[in-house]
Amino acid sequence: MESNPTMKFFTRRELLLAVGGLAGGAFAARLFPPAIAHAAAPGFPPQAAAGDPVAAMRAQFGGVPIQAQPLTDSITLLSGPGGNVVVLNGADGKLMGDTFVQPAWPHLKDALATIGNEPVKTVIDTHWHFDHSDSNASLHAAGATLVAHENTKKRMSESHTLAVLNLTFPPSPADALPQQTFPQNHKITMNGEKVSLVHVPPAHTDSDIYIHFEKGNVLQTGDIFFNGMFPYIDDGTGGSVSGMIAGATKLLAVADNNTKIVPGHGPLGNKADLMKYRDMLTTVRDRLQKLKSSGKSVEEAAAAKPLDDLDPAWGKGLFNAATFIQIAYPAL
Repeated sequence: MESNPTMKFFTRRELLLAVGGLAGGAFAARLFPPAIAHAAAPGFPPQAAAGDPVAAMRAQFGGVPIQAQPLTDSITLLSGPGGNVVVLNGADGKLMGDTFVQPAWPHLKDALATIGNEPVKTVIDTHWHFDHSDSNASLHAAGATLVAHENTKKRMSESHTLAVLNLTFPPSPADALPQQTFPQNHKITMNGEKVSLVHVPPAHTDSDIYIHFEKGNVLQTGDIFFNGMFPYIDDGTGGSVSGMIAGATKLLAVADNNTKIVPGHGPLGNKADLMKYRDMLTTVRDRLQKLKSSGKSVEEAAAAKPLDDLDPAWGKGLFNAATFIQIAYPAL
């Protein structure tokens, strides 16, 4: 399947310069042009982008147009500003899986209005990261109930620095935190659809869930699955390479050959795509673990270029092989 042609990912050098605080003003101006910076919503002013890597990333993601793709008569995939959102629509109101970054909120409101006039009643976070929960407060203010795994609320209530990316997040405001949480599984019946929320043991983070729209045969995976690209793994909040492999295996047990699989990032996928992704991660783990077990540092492991043959297929997204080693090595 073709990726979204409007999606612009950071190159490795752009990402590391931007989030590592190494970029000068001229570089920041090139990476975050005024047209994107001015797309920032209230609370994330454009002038913050130049000196605040998190605001800069919000602005860059938030400037990406939202594209709508019907998956069933009642389920729509919205893609663009930093990831994927799934919307179930009907007479009972709307249910959403994930919420995009905050600067995309005005465009998200417009996109939701094109799906139907029903209000958003329920919002589900697949995990705690900002690109999946950033518009929580806006949706809660509009009347939605926020639902997530209990660790999502816990992690959002804390400050965090994401390793490698060097992005620091303060605790989320109280009105952005989930009002309903669950420890393992939760079910919602809405618009004739049975929606299963299932916690996955630590994979991308320790707060991951998948959302299974059982009647529509749609599986929203959050960031357990990055379709066609190397993923980010947040070892600081419980993520690991082995956990990602186990998580992908759990997703494969839910899907059949007709399941529409919505990744956290990347184009709509299917079971074959998910299997290729799991196999890639298994190869990565085996190769890097050999280097780590032999006492190689992350710098020595990167110098050995153990993933270069995977780069053409998997290094076209947010990270190439060299950067992914920096992410995966501490997460083994």
